Amino acid sequence: MSFNLDKITRENVKGLSPYSSARDEYVSDGSTMVFLDANENPFENGVNRYPDPQQRGLKAILAEQKGIKEENILLGNGSDEVLDLLFRAFCEPKQDNIITLPPTYGMYKVLSGINMVENKEVLLTHDFQPNVEEILKTIDSNSKLLFICSPNNPTGNSFSTNKIEELLNSFNGLVVIDEAYIDFSSEESWTSKLSEFPNLIITQTLSKAYGMAGIRLGICIASAEIIAVVNKIKPPYNVNQLTQDKATLRVLDRDAVKNEVSQILTERAKLEVALKTVSFVEKIYPSDANFILAKVDDASLRYDQLLEKGVVVRNRTTQPLCENTLRFTVGSAVENKTLAKALNLI
Repeated sequence: MSFNLDKITRENVKGLSPYSSARDEYVSDGSTMVFLDANENPFENGVNRYPDPQQRGLKAILAEQKGIKEENILLGNGSDEVLDLLFRAFCEPKQDNIITLPPTYGMYKVLSGINMVENKEVLLTHDFQPNVEEILKTIDSNSKLLFICSPNNPTGNSFSTNKIEELLNSFNGLVVIDEAYIDFSSEESWTSKLSEFPNLIITQTLSKAYGMAGIRLGICIASAEIIAVVNKIKPPYNVNQLTQDKATLRVLDRDAVKNEVSQILTERAKLEVALKTVSFVEKIYPSDANFILAKVDDASLRYDQLLEKGVVVRNRTTQPLCENTLRFTVGSAVENKTLAKALNLI
């Protein structure tokens, strides 16, 4: 493989001078500064000032915890903003394409449509693994991004390390590994291999294991060169002060996060046992995430029946390879007992 970042970066982005906000022009903690540069309201209320456009404090903590450098991190409003920025930095509308591996996270396809970029789909194998041979056949000179969700949504399983490495070594574009559910997995994060693969991008989130879905904080991890390109097009103050403050407190409370993940994994095992006792559940797929995908006799019927009993799950029957499947998020012990009771009353 011969990866060339300059070659896959959009021409208009290469020559772009990013907007320089008032707070980009100096580095200081602000404690002794008089701010008369950004036309802000001077009356202090905690949020009258613009936030740090580079989220330096939060990045420093994340970098230390993940064993990487701050220059390897970009933060966004959820992973969705991060993914959209990748499209806008590297994919030429009406010319380039991306590769996705259904069944997978639906926003990849939505973002391809928004950005007018062709989405080439290569189905997973029947055991929900990447079909490397077909992926390599599908890639052409205009393929810029390959999206790999591992652990995968909605199937719940992690992908083979060897298969992903083969794709990283064979693809001249960027391989984006979506690790939204990595904290629930026994597999190691791909951040440990960042230095080995110049075309590797990892996305993570505080929405799942960290329990911060409401603040919308997504993380992009890549080489300093890739991050520098994406920073060119990032909105200047994209992560607000409230999000930065809340996220900082949460990522510092590592024991609490670890304890909650442990409880979720315990409940996942219990939920799997409970599902095995349900007469209309035909198959339970192995999960490395905080949810379980199960094949049932009639997914739409069972979804409606659960809804009538006040339990909302996800009907995934319209997804490729997922006919008559329901996706059950692992809830609290009380919520899972409510689900088990509802299932056995149907």
